Amino acid sequence: MKNLTEKIPDSLLKKYRRLLRILKSYGSVLVALSGGVDSSLLLKAASEALGKNLLAVTVDSPIHHREEIKAARQLTGALRVRWMRVKSDDYLREEFRRNDPLRCYHCKLAVFGKLKEVAAEKGLSMVVDGSNLDDDRDYRPGHRALVELDVRSPLKEAGLRKSEIRLLARYLGLSGWNRPSNACLATRIPFGQPIEPEILGKIAEGENFLKRLGFSQVRLRHHGEVVRLEIWPEEMPAILAPNNRQKVVKRLKKLGWKYITFDLEGYRTGSLNPEGAGGLED
Repeated sequence: MKNLTEKIPDSLLKKYRRLLRILKSYGSVLVALSGGVDSSLLLKAASEALGKNLLAVTVDSPIHHREEIKAARQLTGALRVRWMRVKSDDYLREEFRRNDPLRCYHCKLAVFGKLKEVAAEKGLSMVVDGSNLDDDRDYRPGHRALVELDVRSPLKEAGLRKSEIRLLARYLGLSGWNRPSNACLATRIPFGQPIEPEILGKIAEGENFLKRLGFSQVRLRHHGEVVRLEIWPEEMPAILAPNNRQKVVKRLKKLGWKYITFDLEGYRTGSLNPEGAGGLED
């Protein structure tokens, strides 16, 4: 349902109508649904443009927070869209686990290759993802895999940026319009340091603990025995309060880190990207 109290520019509504036309031209689609705001808006538009001629698929892997699966399930239920959860063990592949700067390329090539197979089995003409125009400013080697596999990015084709996507999502009544960005957990591990399932697990558990304490945007950057905590600068006083600080130190040490450090720059995207590569991957 549209939020009738919300006013958005006519230019943005034109972009949304362009998005609907793009999706309708595909005939049928498989939407790669992460549970984030970008793919959620994409799914909402696809359901409006294509009716039943679509399928939402969410990849279930240890590199993703479990809350994303829950969000995807809730959204597809609300929109009455067919949904599949596809288990993936691609995080165990050697080319992914060695964690070189092309990690995201290897991951997306495997995952979206699998989604292409599902689309073919279901008779769907196109696989689409939630990349937006702002991603062109980012270090995203995974984009190369999407091009190679002919995966389309309708939000980008419609000229939509992240801030516009959030505004449209709120206008269209999507509950996750203000959900914080939540990149894959592998982005918490510096390039060159092997990715192990147990590391992904403790990062997820630690971030969930911090969110339960009330911190909205959290990253735990894993540096061996050291964990570097990033949160919004405005939330720094709260985490440094004696009660919270002691809870955080105790919990993160219990998860296995020896040294708990606090990044005074605060949360920022792509803080582990290669130097000079831009900073929006995470």
